[in-house]
Amino acid sequence: MTSKALALIPSKNDVRQKVGDAILDLVLRVPHTAEQPLDQPQVRAQAIGRAAARQASMLASTMALPPGFFGWLTVLPELVGVWKLQSQMVADIAGVYGKSASMNREQMIYCMFKHVSAQLFRDVVVRVGERFLIQRASSAFMRSVVQKLGAKVTQNVLGKSVSRFVPLLGAVGVGAYAYFDTTQVARTAMALFSSDIVIEEIKAR
Repeated sequence: MTSKALALIPSKNDVRQKVGDAILDLVLRVPHTAEQPLDQPQVRAQAIGRAAARQASMLASTMALPPGFFGWLTVLPELVGVWKLQSQMVADIAGVYGKSASMNREQMIYCMFKHVSAQLFRDVVVRVGERFLIQRASSAFMRSVVQKLGAKVTQNVLGKSVSRFVPLLGAVGVGAYAYFDTTQVARTAMALFSSDIVIEEIKAR
């Protein structure tokens, strides 16, 4: 790789900042859903999850096809594209469970990233039996969570970028990971929205 090409690759700090900004933008904009509440929402929710996982896999594997340096440049766009699919999936699953009206940023970020680091959400989302207690978090607390998530996700991003230098095989691996990641998000969303949700008032942090 030439020195000119290397200069175009963002630093780790730049990647972390961009990842954090993408996460914050994602959770602040809960997508609209056309899904309606159903008497038996689980079947529809599972179908939504499978469809989103397939779309995420196809998107990720396609964007990972360019080899070498050009493939590296698609890492962040691929990540953001998969996240947008996942956030719409979360909103749609909330819709079939009749929870769209109460959907907020805390629920979105929990569903999207609980499998990345459950520890970060221990003060925001607490499961008590068949209920979930959702603590409305302050903006400062949310920024802190986003920064920590950005650092964790960046490690994964840099690790995944290596696969861009393995044509075809790397694309298959990236697609498989996106499929698995999306099914994890769907599983978290179904567990949350199939339960009673109690939203508590905001507390200073």
